[in-house]
Amino acid sequence: MSLRNILPLISILTSLLHASPQAGADDQPNILFIISDDQRPDTIGALGNTLIETPHLDTLVKQGTTFTRAICANPLCVPSRAEILTGSTGFRNGVHPPVNMPDLSSPTWPGIMARAGYRTFHVGKWMIAGRPSTRGYQESLGLFASGKRPEWPQFDSAGRVVTGYRGWMFQTDDRTLNPDLGVGLTYDISSKFANAAIEFIKRDSDAPFFLQVNFTAPHDPLLDPPDWLDKYPESSIPLPANFKRRHPFDHGNLQGRDERLNSIPRKKADIRRDLATYYRVISDMDEQIGRILSALDESGKTENTLIIFTSDHGLALGSHGLMGKQNMYEHSIAVPLIFKGPMIPTSESRDAQCYLRDLFPTVCDYCGIEIPTEVEGTSLMPVLDGSLEEVHQFVIGYYNDKQRMIRMGAWKYIYYPAINKEQLFHLATDPNELKDLSNHKLTQQLKAQLREEMVIWLQNHGDPLFQQ
Repeated sequence: MSLRNILPLISILTSLLHASPQAGADDQPNILFIISDDQRPDTIGALGNTLIETPHLDTLVKQGTTFTRAICANPLCVPSRAEILTGSTGFRNGVHPPVNMPDLSSPTWPGIMARAGYRTFHVGKWMIAGRPSTRGYQESLGLFASGKRPEWPQFDSAGRVVTGYRGWMFQTDDRTLNPDLGVGLTYDISSKFANAAIEFIKRDSDAPFFLQVNFTAPHDPLLDPPDWLDKYPESSIPLPANFKRRHPFDHGNLQGRDERLNSIPRKKADIRRDLATYYRVISDMDEQIGRILSALDESGKTENTLIIFTSDHGLALGSHGLMGKQNMYEHSIAVPLIFKGPMIPTSESRDAQCYLRDLFPTVCDYCGIEIPTEVEGTSLMPVLDGSLEEVHQFVIGYYNDKQRMIRMGAWKYIYYPAINKEQLFHLATDPNELKDLSNHKLTQQLKAQLREEMVIWLQNHGDPLFQQ
């Protein structure tokens, strides 16, 4: 039997052997799930960034377990969030070309939690078809969705015309609009998400909760929070190690909205300016996360709450001459992923490869809830408790019909179907992906093996590009 066939069996057997830390208990653990938007994993102080101030995320890192090789399989907001919601690939949940229509029949993470007796609550960004109530959330205080009204400000902190989140505003699930909370992204939007989360935490209830807080930070438009204006002078901001003025070839999105947010070719001063504001927005979000965590402490619920922090994907911001997330480089597919709570090891990290869609089955496993058969993700509990080093032999990435990727061990292979181009990187010695080894004579067999594994996986999961 091949390793490809053995790994899923190992995962299943391990799940059966592992007792959930709270399974069968009268007092089920609460779940606080926090997602940022467009946040590179190298923007947290405790994870190696010596410039940025993120004291509350740093605390989660120190008090929990961090996955250092977590990825978003499909680096775009809606597809990534659909994978989180369903625990399945875009090929199964429907959020992938050519269909690009969510499968309304798919079990959802909050829906499964609600069936298990949890109070499910959503606040913040919503970009998946339907309303939160149609996806398993019992309440949504401050739903952020399109209100189709003129927004303010019209320009970001760099003076650029705002193109993201135009006309969006807070709504309740019954579509009651709250324009008094602002239209479009405002500099203080993170505090409003935190306010809603805190209000929910303060409620008295005997039932456990599943609280999902979807921040829009640090997604554009980049608006300087007034309290952070004196932080991160542009002259002090180092450029990404893989900064380039242009991307060397058309990767399939050079004319996308994200890529047109900055000068082409990229100017160092412009990238430093945007990075400075990006850092300020993240630090402000971190402050709001601290408020949520303080409210949790004050409620007496921290000791029985599993806290998860991640982002829907990363962002280029000048890396490889790109601005957006629609690419397979590490700065865009890699995401921060932190677990903190009962039975979670403290001050530890895991280098196991994993997906955002693994979160759904992981939390089910943690809480002793049966994982739906439709879920394609894999529980990370065996990795968290140290009984397994890996649950995935490799991870696969895909964007539109333009890019495919496999990352196995230290190696990463990227394929661009539209232009029949390949890239091969050895991440252990080249973490910034600057040295393409795809044409090296000594890597041809390895490249062929990686491509074969990738194609087999994509075929088995229904990728229309590789159907025979």
